[in-house]
Amino acid sequence: MHSVHSLRGLVELIGPRLRLRWLTPPPAQDPPLTGQRGAQSLVGSLNCIHPNRLQVLGRAEMAHLAALRQDAFTETVEHLFAAGPAAVIFSDGIEPPPIFFELSQQCATPLLGTAISDEDVIDRLQHYLTFAMAERTVAHGVFMQVLGMGVLLQGEPGIGKSELALELVARGHRLIADDAPEIARIGPEILEGSCPPMLRDFLEVRGLGVLNIRAMFGEDAVRERDSLSLVVTMRSFTGDELTKVDRLRGSLSVQTLLGVPIPEVTLPVAPGRNLAVLLETAVRSQTLRIRGYDAGVDLIERQARAVEETGRAVGP
Repeated sequence: MHSVHSLRGLVELIGPRLRLRWLTPPPAQDPPLTGQRGAQSLVGSLNCIHPNRLQVLGRAEMAHLAALRQDAFTETVEHLFAAGPAAVIFSDGIEPPPIFFELSQQCATPLLGTAISDEDVIDRLQHYLTFAMAERTVAHGVFMQVLGMGVLLQGEPGIGKSELALELVARGHRLIADDAPEIARIGPEILEGSCPPMLRDFLEVRGLGVLNIRAMFGEDAVRERDSLSLVVTMRSFTGDELTKVDRLRGSLSVQTLLGVPIPEVTLPVAPGRNLAVLLETAVRSQTLRIRGYDAGVDLIERQARAVEETGRAVGP
């Protein structure tokens, strides 16, 4: 089994779906898909100015090359191989002209072919590689979907994360991952959380052991993945610490994961508090903030308007 970060690994894993075939022998040394040229895109149509690691040539590109003078044609193809792509992919069942095989051998750049259109090849490869090669980390906590929002529950061991997750599932929300959710950066400001296959559907609750949430609550109680939109950190507070929490904004802050800032709410844990309701409320409040509404700001502005109106009423 090859790594998906290499060309042969890519062909092995997704080649059958893209109907990829080797037009030249598979390389003895497996080219990595991330090259030394940091500006290279992973996959795209013919581009000699900003070359891609996987160059795709379809009918439009071949028609463009065929319209060039012989010297310009040769220079363009040589420039393509000089950029050091991991492979050149011919779509639409195109058979490459002899010069491509010659330069492929000289530059040790393999050629691949497929009957699929270039648009489909690029779309599928971009979608697959975005997820397969995303920067990743493992978070500690329980990842849930609450009211349609991906929420990461964090806190010290034994504070009650799993018990809260179980109550949320019983209230109709969904479990994604317990204990070790994988967080991947799939866009400049987008994180996605998922569960390692070995742990999928399982939730460990102290005193009850390991539970299969899918088997107990049904298919709708679990979800494979979701975008991470909120971190909720459970923490025990002393009376003095609670009095210091901002009464207008609460304990809202930001936690940075993989370079992406994620809103974080600290949820005080104390006997008698309905944590499930509080967490649902935190999610609803975050949804309103995303839409541009902040209750604390609204209250401050309302008070300012009231003071201003009172001043005008009693003024000269």
